[in-house]
Amino acid sequence: MAAAAAKPAAPRPKVQLVWEPKELHRRDWMLVASWSLFALSSLVGTLFYVLRYLFPNVTYEPPLQFKAGLPTEFAPGRVDERFKASFGTWVVRNELGLYALSTVCTHLGCTPNWLEGEQKFKCPCHGSGFRKTGINFEGPAPRPLERYRIGLADDGQVMIDKSAKFQGEKGEWANPESFLYV
Repeated sequence: MAAAAAKPAAPRPKVQLVWEPKELHRRDWMLVASWSLFALSSLVGTLFYVLRYLFPNVTYEPPLQFKAGLPTEFAPGRVDERFKASFGTWVVRNELGLYALSTVCTHLGCTPNWLEGEQKFKCPCHGSGFRKTGINFEGPAPRPLERYRIGLADDGQVMIDKSAKFQGEKGEWANPESFLYV
């Protein structure tokens, strides 16, 4: 047997790679636009969080001490609600003087309402009731409302200091700073 004659390999044609521009259709433009929008929104979002990091979070709260007016501005036997929304305080005047009650229910922290006709504070969340003195008498509230430090400022106005709280169940209402004799 004769050896098969080796055939020479056929020469390869030279391939010329030429890029020819493709006609862009509407679908191609939408794809480019959506990716560009995604990249831009990612950049803006990242930039926002980087810049936000440079500025601290600031909470603006009302001052802990405030002047409530002259003692003569408070009617005897009445609950003054002027400071409920802005300072979270009721100012009550009885025959002897003034005291400042916290507007935070001692059950779960809701804000009770003063019911003038019933002469009591009533919490709308779970029904706790407090007398005008702040003592709890109905509902799930475990203890009386807290009182704040109250006194007279140099100019004769009533000064309320919310940084000092007095709890009735601990006997702190007997503290002279929890009541202002007028």
